[in-house]
Amino acid sequence: MIDLRSDTVTRPTSEMLEAMFSAKVGDDVFGEDPTVTALEQKTAALFGKQAGLYCPSGTMTNQIAARVHAQPGEEVILHKLSHLYYYEGGGLMSNSGLSVCLLEGDRGMITAQDVMDHINPDDLHRPKTDMVEVENTMNKGGGAVYNNNVLAEIGEVCRKNGLKYHLDGARIFNALAVTGQSTEECGAMFDSISVCLSKGLGAPVGSLLLGDKEFIRKARRVRKVFGGGMRQAGYLAAAGIYALDFHVERLKEDHRRAKFLGDMLSELSWVETVLPVETNIVIFRVAAPLKAAEVVSRIAESGFRAIAFDKQSIRFVTHLDFTDEMLMQAVEILRNVFRH
Repeated sequence: MIDLRSDTVTRPTSEMLEAMFSAKVGDDVFGEDPTVTALEQKTAALFGKQAGLYCPSGTMTNQIAARVHAQPGEEVILHKLSHLYYYEGGGLMSNSGLSVCLLEGDRGMITAQDVMDHINPDDLHRPKTDMVEVENTMNKGGGAVYNNNVLAEIGEVCRKNGLKYHLDGARIFNALAVTGQSTEECGAMFDSISVCLSKGLGAPVGSLLLGDKEFIRKARRVRKVFGGGMRQAGYLAAAGIYALDFHVERLKEDHRRAKFLGDMLSELSWVETVLPVETNIVIFRVAAPLKAAEVVSRIAESGFRAIAFDKQSIRFVTHLDFTDEMLMQAVEILRNVFRH
């Protein structure tokens, strides 16, 4: 089976399992799990932040950040395809009572000028703008990577206008593998960062929310309210520590395989367009009258699983369980799917 539906489908390696089985644990809600504490401190230090908070998912870390940064009735500026808005079940509204200002932008990315143009004036008829969010890499943009200068410019706009600046870094290590920016330089740009361990890094569960001590103190209370307090979570946190130690450098292998798939797809007659492939995500449109669901169904018959992203688009995501041998098998399936 070739499964490119997401990089969340990976299984822990034998070495990661060994680290999990040998973890020292305690009750984390009481602050007594040493492995969770070690993961929080390790990740915070990596990005130059004062503190971290371990949570079950990136959705939870994003939602907690919004709850802490903004008050009910205030507004978040973000791209209309951002995970925080598009894929989190209306959480900004239901969890925190927030309004949203949804921006357009190339492959899901926004600019400082976009933000400037949409900060609301001090007008009682309009929600108060309080937070800006960016996603890097941008999932719906085909794993697109922000230019570091653009992120810095957005941050400057936020500082000058008293806005909180949050990074959904679900695949931030994929982005850094492309830009070469250090984790510390990345961390310095933002008030808060969500870092996912269960995507490209291959841990089974978990994301970290990073920020200053006061922000994380408030975030810990919100995590409790959201039901995210876990007990002997060190068994899971140990997988995260292992992933940070051993699975970051290998992300470039996923990028190489994704680029190979993207180049090959662009040569197929039944493929209309392929978004630029920068990281481990490949999004392409199938040519009419074909539909994405039809292609996904056809390749599934050959043991190749993928996701129809919309009526015409399909997404592949490469990951640590997708080998070069599987890559060649995938290429063969795609080249022959409509030959008979």
